[in-house]
Amino acid sequence: MTSAATAQSANADRPEQVTSPAGDGGIPAVVRRRLATVEARLDVNSWIATAVVVAIAAVLRLLGLSGPKGKIFDEIYYARDAYGLIDKGVEWNYKDNGPSYVVHPPLGKWLIGLGEWAFGYQDQELNISVPGHLFTTAPEFGWRIAAALAGIVSVLMLTRIARRMFRSTTLGCAAGLLLALDGFHLVLSRTALLDIFLLLFVLAAFGALVLDRDARRRRWSRALAAGLDPTTPGRAGRPAGGWRTWPWWRLVAGVLLGCACAVKWSAVYFVPAFGLLVLLWEVGVRRSAGVRRPWRDALLDELPWLVLAGLLIVGTYLATWSGWLLTDDGYYRLASRYPNTPGLSDTPIIGALNNLFQYHKAAFDFHTDLETPHKYQSWPWQWLLLGRPVAFYWSGDGACGAPSCASEILLLGTPLLWWSFLPALAALAWLGLARRDWRAGAILLTVATGLLPWFWFALDGRTMFSFYAAPVLPFLVLAVVYVLGAIVTPTVPDGPAPADPEEAAERGADRRMVGGVIVGAYVLLVALCFAYFYPIFVGHVLPYDDWSARMWLDGRWI
Repeated sequence: MTSAATAQSANADRPEQVTSPAGDGGIPAVVRRRLATVEARLDVNSWIATAVVVAIAAVLRLLGLSGPKGKIFDEIYYARDAYGLIDKGVEWNYKDNGPSYVVHPPLGKWLIGLGEWAFGYQDQELNISVPGHLFTTAPEFGWRIAAALAGIVSVLMLTRIARRMFRSTTLGCAAGLLLALDGFHLVLSRTALLDIFLLLFVLAAFGALVLDRDARRRRWSRALAAGLDPTTPGRAGRPAGGWRTWPWWRLVAGVLLGCACAVKWSAVYFVPAFGLLVLLWEVGVRRSAGVRRPWRDALLDELPWLVLAGLLIVGTYLATWSGWLLTDDGYYRLASRYPNTPGLSDTPIIGALNNLFQYHKAAFDFHTDLETPHKYQSWPWQWLLLGRPVAFYWSGDGACGAPSCASEILLLGTPLLWWSFLPALAALAWLGLARRDWRAGAILLTVATGLLPWFWFALDGRTMFSFYAAPVLPFLVLAVVYVLGAIVTPTVPDGPAPADPEEAAERGADRRMVGGVIVGAYVLLVALCFAYFYPIFVGHVLPYDDWSARMWLDGRWI
């Protein structure tokens, strides 16, 4: 067994073995450990465990998806805009029979619209009733199914991403299960809003970059094993090229980030952050391999690929506006229809792009000037504390066997899980510095990228809501799971090997047993907390007193 694999045996729950190139080629053991990646062999047991987690998420998100009846919260906008996209290629105001002025890109609404196309759409106020092309179901199912599927897929992705990062099926499944049992994620997965799609694409882009990191490290490891001298100047000191060695996963991440930006513009903050991650990882792999000037070589080698990924982001974003670009019906599409609007043009091709820019400028001005007070607005420093959740639906009707009843859908994170986030982030920062662990840095950078810009906007008094935190939710869960993993094992997967592997294995077994009990108890408590609040996540009718008992923090949740 290699020293890297021996070190792994002391980690949590029999972690995945790490790859080692055929023949070490004289590579020092420490370099082999630093370049180690998860073995690519199919692990049937891990996929069975993943399937169980995803099945739990699917049942919770699909059961009773058609309730409550009618459009709740901002479904009144997005479900209608989605139908307009499917019907006319652009968001459409059926009351005025003209294009709608909207302030979010179209991709999330296109996805909602696909559900309406497949399962039907109905709007009594607008006298619209369209059967589904696949099945005709309750209309609410049609406009909510895409969000439900996005939520289920995001649980799957987080499970596999966490398993790869922590090299542990147990920790990977713990991450997926915690996300599946989060009320905030559940509500967004059962409502036709945009934020669950933003979460999905940001998480998917991060996952693609983690795969890219592993692929690039395998490339260097194999080259070193084949006799590469990284101190040799020029191309001779780098792994062989060719299209098979291109950073395909990085390019996939570019497409996914373009999709994220095409759901909500707030995804743009993740573009430079993820670019920085790639650069730091490339510098790290060169430093581990022994390259003399890792920063210079990383910039020279990877900058063209980062530029190409950036072009893919822009191209993907523009492609999602194809309905607006290829028709004449979009808002601001033709200058001749808006003679009082300066800056528009009907010049072929260039005019369309110019008008799209003017449309974006108007939408940007709307967002920056949005200061209208709202009952459920909140500030960024309240979000992780659950200071002001958003009520999507409330009714005092229904039968519950009590004199007074209530039913509500409250966008509220599972309290025990969410109140673990801040302590977990503090512990993550400490452990990351102590261990010099790339995983901690990646999680912290992504969380900071998704939250800190909103603190800046808060200085201007901008109206904000807790669901703006949606894209960082999976990474907050990763922070919790990282700390749980540290409880199970004190070692880092690609850290230094223990001085006495046998003694370390014995101590590790004891620690894994105790840590496993702690992790299991925590996940169980989160599940019990989730079960208690579940009725107000899905709109079940409760006796008023039971509903009131769930309104914690001195009524701040009402």
